[in-house]
Amino acid sequence: MITTERRYDIDWLRVIAIGLLLIYHIAIIFQPWAMFIGFIRSDESLEGLWKPMTMLNVWRIPLLFYVSGMGLYFAMRKRNWKQLLLERTKRILLPFAFGFVAITTLHMFIFQMYYEMPLGYYPHVGHLWFLGNIFAYLLLLLPLFFYLKKNENGRFKKSLSKFMSNPVGPLSISIFFVLEALVVKPQLFAMYAETWHGFFLGLLAFFFGFLFVYSGKTFWQTVLKWRYLYLGIAAILYGIKYFEFATEAPGYLTAMESNCWIFGVFGLGYKYLNRPSKTLSYLNKAAYPVYIIHMFVLYFGAMLILPLKMPIVLKFIAITAFTGIFCYLIYEFILRRTIFLRPLFGLKWTSKKFEKSKLNPPI
Repeated sequence: MITTERRYDIDWLRVIAIGLLLIYHIAIIFQPWAMFIGFIRSDESLEGLWKPMTMLNVWRIPLLFYVSGMGLYFAMRKRNWKQLLLERTKRILLPFAFGFVAITTLHMFIFQMYYEMPLGYYPHVGHLWFLGNIFAYLLLLLPLFFYLKKNENGRFKKSLSKFMSNPVGPLSISIFFVLEALVVKPQLFAMYAETWHGFFLGLLAFFFGFLFVYSGKTFWQTVLKWRYLYLGIAAILYGIKYFEFATEAPGYLTAMESNCWIFGVFGLGYKYLNRPSKTLSYLNKAAYPVYIIHMFVLYFGAMLILPLKMPIVLKFIAITAFTGIFCYLIYEFILRRTIFLRPLFGLKWTSKKFEKSKLNPPI
């Protein structure tokens, strides 16, 4: 493993998590309950496709919150609080506000067209709820984070680093997630979007993501050494959930499973992904804009492909390919090359030719 100042494994995990998000949203189209959450629904179902999704559900979004907290730590290294707040306003709040009025309305417009409903302008948060949460966490935790940064050589960091040097250290933070599940009592653990459960769970993950990086190398050495222990515990908990609770276990068990998957993934990423590559450099910049646009691309693909006469599995493959290809084309030939659009999709003002940003996307 290459030791670098930039954490390429964290960049990769962000990219992978967003890729899984696209597949997850496509899978929803083929579930009988898709319309209840505002998705276009296939007349034929692939309910078996949902089984693996129930495993991804419990950790893909919390992982992004963890990674976002880690990204904030790196962003704070060379900025004071005013500079950081301005930078994050541009990178998070501006795309969030623009998306609210101009992007999420597009996939709702396609939804209305597909079902021959009266067409209307419907601004809403949609899938961009994540950005709103991240900005709220920034405002809530910024004073504490800068206090910790100011006292980076103090007793708290040394104690935290020591505590994270054994496998129980990372596992112990699951207590806070268990308490969240017990207090908030979410109807479904994976119901994160625009819920208090999603808000508080995200706040915890964002906070501890910052603390894990802040604590130094000991956390990463621990998850590296004990990665298979964490994955083993997660697999056991998933087995209990699958066979005893029909994939929807009590929140306290799912909270523990979620964190064990995440710590195992952190360990695997630290072992195998912490190295630079041209592919990562490109994908890392593309991930944020693709996250913003993927829903209306996905809906458009579903509108075109679902009416075709072909096997249901081929429809899933075709919509997946359509979404990936057209997200790439829109990013590469429109968003990346049009200067005035770039900041609206989380990119810097500079053109592609002079794009040299070293900042992580905020998600």
